[in-house]
Amino acid sequence: MTNHTALIAGSTGLIGQELLKVLLDSENYTLVNSLVRKPSGVVHPKLNEIITYFDNLENIADAFAVNDAYCCLGSTIKKAGSQEAFKKVDVDYVIEIARHSYKAGVGSFAVISSMGANPDSSVFYNKMKGLMELGVSNTGIKSVNIFRPSLLLGKRKEFRFGEKVASILIYPFIFLFFGPLRKYKPVKSGKVALAMFESAKEAKQGINIISNDKIV
Repeated sequence: MTNHTALIAGSTGLIGQELLKVLLDSENYTLVNSLVRKPSGVVHPKLNEIITYFDNLENIADAFAVNDAYCCLGSTIKKAGSQEAFKKVDVDYVIEIARHSYKAGVGSFAVISSMGANPDSSVFYNKMKGLMELGVSNTGIKSVNIFRPSLLLGKRKEFRFGEKVASILIYPFIFLFFGPLRKYKPVKSGKVALAMFESAKEAKQGINIISNDKIV
């Protein structure tokens, strides 16, 4: 995995910003295309930021001509404004990124999902993540790595009240998450980012679900 190129979407989010650092610091990559809605302020000789609103990805088809693609897009209903808008970001955009990656011949695709993802779930969030996983899995990409982390620990650029409260309440009891509870253990965003990077290096064929306990 030398002289490889990569694409990342969602590089300003909690996991995405950690993953971008990993990709830029890695000797494996000579170029990293980052799809962003506005300039991030990050400057690096390997970094090629591409401004896009994700509605017309065919206009930037050349950006997908890479070896490995990583997708860390994610929102909240509050930030998106509605369930429909949330679905557009967390499901539709992600699937479109995967489809364009397949068309461009990307070898591996890593994407962030969530524990409980299930297209048949009665819980809206879990259902959306499940639909996203299904859509990405059906694109035809040879190596698809779907990550299902538990509660994420790290410093977001945006404030998420529920996530912040949960992390404060749970952190003192992290030592209790072992054995059967290990799969629910909160995980640092940087650890998820490293796991995504390692999955591309391994390039395991097929649809690979990486559960939280495996990430931990």
